[in-house]
Amino acid sequence: MEVRKGYKQTDVGVIPEDWEVKKLGEFAHVATGNTPPTNDQTNYGHDYFFVSPADLGRGKYIIDTDKKLSKKGFDISRKFPKSSILFTCIGSTIGKSGIAPIELTSNQQINAIFPHDSFSSDYLLYSLNLLAPRIKSLAGEQAVPIINKAEFEETLIPFPPTKAEQEAIAEVLSDADVLIESLEKLVAKKRDIKQAAMQKLLTGNKRLPGFSGKWETKKLGDVCKLQSGRRPKGGVTEEGDIPSLGGENIEMEGGIKFDSIKKVGYDFFLSMTTGILKDEDVLINKDGANTGKVGLYKGKTFKEACINEHLFIMRGNKLLNNSFLFYFLCLKSSREQVTKQITSSAQPGINSQFINHIEIILPKPDEQTAITKVLSDMDAEIEALEQKRDKYKTVKQGMMQELLTGKTRLI
Repeated sequence: MEVRKGYKQTDVGVIPEDWEVKKLGEFAHVATGNTPPTNDQTNYGHDYFFVSPADLGRGKYIIDTDKKLSKKGFDISRKFPKSSILFTCIGSTIGKSGIAPIELTSNQQINAIFPHDSFSSDYLLYSLNLLAPRIKSLAGEQAVPIINKAEFEETLIPFPPTKAEQEAIAEVLSDADVLIESLEKLVAKKRDIKQAAMQKLLTGNKRLPGFSGKWETKKLGDVCKLQSGRRPKGGVTEEGDIPSLGGENIEMEGGIKFDSIKKVGYDFFLSMTTGILKDEDVLINKDGANTGKVGLYKGKTFKEACINEHLFIMRGNKLLNNSFLFYFLCLKSSREQVTKQITSSAQPGINSQFINHIEIILPKPDEQTAITKVLSDMDAEIEALEQKRDKYKTVKQGMMQELLTGKTRLI
């Protein structure tokens, strides 16, 4: 393949002739975090950031951490200076990264990178983000994927000859981050507003115009029926004909993920007497890591589909609108009931007896319909914002591919 004028072929692909390629360890120092003894709780407190993989990937900068250290714990930790890049190198989230806005520390799942003064930390962060899938692939198929420090230091980074050009590229990508993060904040705000509206509308604390009359308290077992699914002997296969939803397909925000659905054969599907999906079915995960998560199935997604043994289908009778039931189960108070049941059980999970005894306060069906219309309109607005955010993420990824390889140069 012919290389265009002004460019050259390298181990990382085609880059401009005046760009360089170096191993990460040649222009940056790499250090691994450590964890202060957990049997001494005085090492932990509220004073110093203690970064874990869960704290990365929330934005360009690390603005908070789930756990923090006391001065005592911080003093015995490996400290990382301001502007260090933190990169996850162990576990399923290899590649998540962020920049330290202050001096901080991390656990041993994370490598911190301190580039030389002649190199831009922001540029290096974006380069590592672009290379993250390739770096992750080096971990292979181990039970616990890991990139050791020596392997990580061998990572090849292409970069322009001057720090000024590195900073100019990073500034363009930072502008894209600002836009994406503003949309993230707006989505979070809209979700909070929706949760507040749900709390008022689904409990009768706020009535929509034109409706009156007393609400009735019912047990779910009196107003809806449960169905369980099953899987064929030997499991399910990707080569089957009929989509079979499981617990892994249900998300907490009520969405259903369709990109990893397993399938069953058509003959098995015809043999099922329960667990066959219909439009507006409410799905609840009854066991496993996703216990209690709910989703609302839209029948237009698939012509025919079913569930496996890890889900319940919930269908309201004439007194209960399925969408109203779905939003009720998404309420914080409803989720807390489920969480309490899970933690108090010898074997984590929820059964039909527990679900049937959950109490729900119901208005007349026409008011239920009006309430769900308001909430579904809010969902549509949130979904539109999420799609816009995801579009900008895709655009930013394309910009990174162009700018961080020199395919497109800034003036």
